[in-house]
Amino acid sequence: QLQASGGGLVQAGGSLRLSCAASGRTASMYGMGWFRQAPGKEREFVAAISWNGGSTDYADSVKGRFTISRDNTNTVYLQMNSLNPGDTAVYYCAATVVTGGPRRVYEYDYWGQGTLVTVSS
Repeated sequence: QLQASGGGLVQAGGSLRLSCAASGRTASMYGMGWFRQAPGKEREFVAAISWNGGSTDYADSVKGRFTISRDNTNTVYLQMNSLNPGDTAVYYCAATVVTGGPRRVYEYDYWGQGTLVTVSS
C-alpha cells in the first residue's frame, strides 16, 4: 500500500516536497517511482529510485530541479525546486518488483492515490 502526500499550491519558482509511505513486509525491496498526469495528458515518468537508493533516474524535464530519495522507513520523497506552471499535475508514486526503478508505467505493480501539485504563474 502506498500513501502519497505533500501536494499543494505554490508560486512559480517555489518548492514542494512530496512523500510516499510504503507499507508491507517487502516494501524495502521495491524500486520506486514518481509519475505525473496533467489534465488531458498521459501519465508520464518523473523520477525513479532503486530498491537500495543506489541509483536514480530522472526525466529530462525535471533533471536538475527534482530530487528523489528514500529512507529506511520505506518512505520515498520527491523534492521539487524551481517549479513552473508546466509541472502542474497529479503526482503518483508507484512501486515495482523491478528493483532498479524503471521508467514505464506498465512496469509498476502498485500505485498510490495521487497528490495534486498546482504551480501558479
